Amino acid sequence: MKLISTSQSSHSGGRKTAIAQVQLIPGSGGTIVVNGKTAAEYFQNNAVYLQNLLTATDLVKTEAKYDAHVVVQGGGLSAQAQAVRLALSKAFVEMFPDYRKAFKKPGLLTRDARIKERRKYGLKKARKAPQFSKR
Repeated sequence: MKLISTSQSSHSGGRKTAIAQVQLIPGSGGTIVVNGKTAAEYFQNNAVYLQNLLTATDLVKTEAKYDAHVVVQGGGLSAQAQAVRLALSKAFVEMFPDYRKAFKKPGLLTRDARIKERRKYGLKKARKAPQFSKR
């Protein structure tokens, strides 16, 4: 395992309209602070969001040595958790390039490009047409 820098690493990630900026700092407890709150407090102790968030740290055995400070905005909690996961994955891969394959295989380094489709004129929603009357 090759360590690129012993100091901090920062990256950003996105999902739908949520954007997360993560800063990995060498620390002691491996805590994740999201917008000034602990990750469990910010994501309301939701097991799905927290598990989604922690999949990135589970792959790296040295997660306890780094604290993550996250600033996230936009979107809902689910999109924010996925944006934080992407940013954490990118930051860990920047610090430990040997883990790139481990992160790439489950798709942790790929941004999900699906976003809301725009509404078209003449339609009620993006694809929903007004009721058609034959007569």
